[in-house]
Amino acid sequence: MPLTNVLIGGVALGAALFLAGCAGLLAGSAPADLGVHKGLLKAPSKTRNSVTSQADRFPEAKYRDYARIAPLAFSGEPATAMARLATVLEGMDGAVVVTRQPDYLYATFTTRWLRFVDDVEFALDAPAGVIDVRSASRLGAEDFGTNRRRIEAVRSAFDAGR
Repeated sequence: MPLTNVLIGGVALGAALFLAGCAGLLAGSAPADLGVHKGLLKAPSKTRNSVTSQADRFPEAKYRDYARIAPLAFSGEPATAMARLATVLEGMDGAVVVTRQPDYLYATFTTRWLRFVDDVEFALDAPAGVIDVRSASRLGAEDFGTNRRRIEAVRSAFDAGR
């Protein structure tokens, strides 16, 4: 196949993806089982597209090692920590805080060009002095580290606000 045909095909594919994103066709749907259930956030994804600080609580998870990430640590008042976290999220590009409760935050992150949506949850564990985290892509089998980078960016901003 001539290089010209490959280039034209690549441009056409890119344009089709961009238009699909603009039309909202790449957003996916929010999982129905988000939230805290029996003290746990949703399990890690069945593919390499999520991270969670509770990965070790799901020994059957296929990509548990990939999903493992530390929770956010805090000291002081739990309500102050959750308020600081909400402020951090509200200041991040593409983020929308969907649910804000005293012990739980749920936000979505939408990518700029293709409009992919990721679901991000935070659950307060006040006695342990941590906020458990979960970030997962709605679509795709691989996130190429996006969810991990996002949570580490949240952690950095959260820690800087102490």
